[in-house]
Amino acid sequence: MAAALVPPFTLETATAKVRMAEDGWNSRDPARVSLVYTEDSQWRNRAEFPVGRPQIVEFLTRKWARELDYRLIKELWTFAGNRIAVRFAYEWHDDNGHWFRSYGNENWEFAASGLMQRRFASINDMPIKESGRRFHWPLGRRPDDHPGLSDLGL
Repeated sequence: MAAALVPPFTLETATAKVRMAEDGWNSRDPARVSLVYTEDSQWRNRAEFPVGRPQIVEFLTRKWARELDYRLIKELWTFAGNRIAVRFAYEWHDDNGHWFRSYGNENWEFAASGLMQRRFASINDMPIKESGRRFHWPLGRRPDDHPGLSDLGL
């Protein structure tokens, strides 16, 4: 039987929580993604501060309308109690065909239910050439055999 993905986290449950988050975001389905957050979840994402699931859905809808062919990899950085820190990178292009790799860190805090109640993200965008892309898989979940961030030297 798999361990419950609720705090306090172990290495196994924190790693699973990070992969579940990556899989959800790679679905690019704002309604699906919002369900892993508490009803009143608080975010800081760059200079935006969504609060609650409706604002999260609105934010993600706008995000994925402008960040096309989005592919994300998350990696566990550390964890303790009800908190997890991750680093991530994702590749995307705008509607003019300009490609970017966005790098960032997230700090997550979870309610006893296992739903995320606070998410703080710091993100930087780096223009890349299409030939410089490193994330090559069909849109959706990253295949288990695709390298992670550390394996890619990112």
